[in-house]
Amino acid sequence: QVQLVESGGGLVQPGGSLRLSCVASENIFSINAMRWYRQAPGKERELVAAIDIGGSTNYVDSMKGRFTISMDITKNTVFLQMNSLKPEDTAVYYCNINGRARLNPRLADYWGQGTLVTVSS
Repeated sequence: QVQLVESGGGLVQPGGSLRLSCVASENIFSINAMRWYRQAPGKERELVAAIDIGGSTNYVDSMKGRFTISMDITKNTVFLQMNSLKPEDTAVYYCNINGRARLNPRLADYWGQGTLVTVSS
């Protein structure tokens, strides 16, 4: 019933930009926070950026100034604008939403299946 769909990944040269989108199903009617994670092959999943319902954002230091997270609550959508991309940014990027679903009044985390970002010359 709850589905998150990421899009916008692809192949980009170093220094290039990509904009990722994540659309959550309408079953999530109350969103507490939206987050982006990423995971490179052989490495642990790590937080990239987060935004809460009040609009406060949080970034990992290495992403701050290059990545921007934003959201459109009315459309259950979160974005990640990525600029000045580096090869080290290559990973599968996952959308995460903390919120309440129609049949689950408790706050819970919901995950997308990921979108691949490859930064290479």
